[in-house]
Amino acid sequence: MTSETTEPRYIRLQIELIAEIVDEKALAEAALEQVRNDSFLEDEERAEAVAAIEIDPAGSIAHFVDPVAMLAGIPGVELAEATWESQPVDFDPENEDWEVYGDEDEAGAQD
Repeated sequence: MTSETTEPRYIRLQIELIAEIVDEKALAEAALEQVRNDSFLEDEERAEAVAAIEIDPAGSIAHFVDPVAMLAGIPGVELAEATWESQPVDFDPENEDWEVYGDEDEAGAQD
């Protein structure tokens, strides 16, 4: 059963991914290529993007995140706003105590 309303409804979709960088050089080269070919970037934005790529692989991988593509093809949905960041994280897939959401304080309170 669907309910139609005249007011828009907004849904916050939160996704957390952990990517393992297995070839940092290949990632940086691909990100630089994407930045060079991005016709929507202005010179200042392009320079900032190149600097971010050269500093950290997290700066490289951010250029491949496309929220518009994630929602493309879903009937009745338009992207209203998107923000995202990429950052290094201490991740140990062998450690069962690793907190997915970083709630160390909450986990510690349960001990």
